[in-house]
Amino acid sequence: MKRVSLVLALVLALVVCLGGAAEVLAQGKVDLKMMTGPMGGSWYPLGGAIGELIQKEIPGASVSVQPGGGIGNVMAVQEGKTDIGFGNSSSSVDGVAGRPPFKGPTNNVMQLANLYPQYFQMVVLADSGINSVADLKGKAICPGPKGQTGEQLSREMLQIYGLSYADMSKINHVSYSDGVALMKDGHAQGFLLGTTIPASSILDLATNKKIRLLSIPDDKIKELQKMNAGYLKRVIPKGTYPGIDVDTPGVGYFTHLVISAKLPEDLVYKITKLLCTHVDRLAQVVKDMQGVKPADLALNIGVPFHPGALKYYKEIGAIK
Repeated sequence: MKRVSLVLALVLALVVCLGGAAEVLAQGKVDLKMMTGPMGGSWYPLGGAIGELIQKEIPGASVSVQPGGGIGNVMAVQEGKTDIGFGNSSSSVDGVAGRPPFKGPTNNVMQLANLYPQYFQMVVLADSGINSVADLKGKAICPGPKGQTGEQLSREMLQIYGLSYADMSKINHVSYSDGVALMKDGHAQGFLLGTTIPASSILDLATNKKIRLLSIPDDKIKELQKMNAGYLKRVIPKGTYPGIDVDTPGVGYFTHLVISAKLPEDLVYKITKLLCTHVDRLAQVVKDMQGVKPADLALNIGVPFHPGALKYYKEIGAIK
């Protein structure tokens, strides 16, 4: 009888364990990784808000949010090192085509949602004597960490002026906040970044130092567009930063979210639905999201949509 009781106890324990496992599976437990942008930019806090939203609204989902950069994030999704990544339209389209700096077509990278416009901004101190990109020759600059779209655009910007990193006295591949510190201390003379306007890091610098934004003439913008058709002319309005009383023409691109093609359609459908139905909440984190509609999230920027995202966008009529 004792042996029978023991067997029954083991069977019951097994049933309980299997039941618990079945419950976990039924809940759809999934651990997601999301790569955003550097500290001081708009991507990191927005990524945190999106991650919290997913964890709160999708049972069993957890999201680990990490800093990153546009190009590096796309590469990470392609290589399976992350599941969701912030990207920039210009460099992500390069990935689809397999153009440098990508080693081949990023066929594991799919479109989740378009978000808002980004601006490439080149900041110098007002008393630096630097009035154009050409004047950066021989100076120390902060073009952002390697793997960021802004860092690649910094190299391309120098290129159309006949310059390269080799012509600079020093290249500081540091975060936005560290770049501001170097500018304040006089250890860098140029701060180049791609982000929203106004950028919190530039505002920080402008509260301590008088700044100037370098503009890009139309002929140079056209040269950049020949290098990458994803670059768009954008103008930073006067008054965006303290002391800037003229409009500053330049270039930019779109921020968007890419997602791994390997994620289940149902999960991506739910994430897409969350983004579309909580745009107002995201706009509280990044003001550039204000006024964004589901049709804007569904904008085709040249990266194939994940089937789960496409299903939701078609369901609500954002994509015909």
